[in-house]
Amino acid sequence: MSEIDKTSKVWYLIMSKPRQESLANDNLLRQGYEVYMPMLSVTRRRRGRYVDIIEPAFPRYLFIRLDQDTDNWAPIRSTYGVSGMVYFGFIPAQIPDELVEILKSRETEEGVLEFTTPELREGDKVRIIDGVFSGYEGIFKTKSRKERVTILLEATGKIMNLDLDVHQISLAS
Repeated sequence: MSEIDKTSKVWYLIMSKPRQESLANDNLLRQGYEVYMPMLSVTRRRRGRYVDIIEPAFPRYLFIRLDQDTDNWAPIRSTYGVSGMVYFGFIPAQIPDELVEILKSRETEEGVLEFTTPELREGDKVRIIDGVFSGYEGIFKTKSRKERVTILLEATGKIMNLDLDVHQISLAS
């Protein structure tokens, strides 16, 4: 094994305390560790309205890059916000560099992961994921207005047009 291989750093997985990912991230960075916490923009329903919020892509998990031989791992477990390292048996969970590189390559300038959602076309099969008709499947008809869609839904033996918020449906598999 060459000198470079002996001092190479590897990404590991850390578990934070519930809803304390940012606290753990900030405290680990303050201690000089290389940490990565991927963020994701999601649409959530708040007080009857859909709002876009930015939250951790992997709730309770962070990536930390460490050298097994030269880095001091002891302070990690007592860092505010950190629950502990993730282990498989007695071996710390290693994350491939490629995975972290792929995640970082999909980030916007603001550091938020960006995934493209498929554009719905007339005739696509969709599933209702929120509201009174949650769980039903229908056929996408058209985008009626901003943030609204019309789908065809068969219920009680009749086919009806149903006007929904775009966030209430997903493409059925």
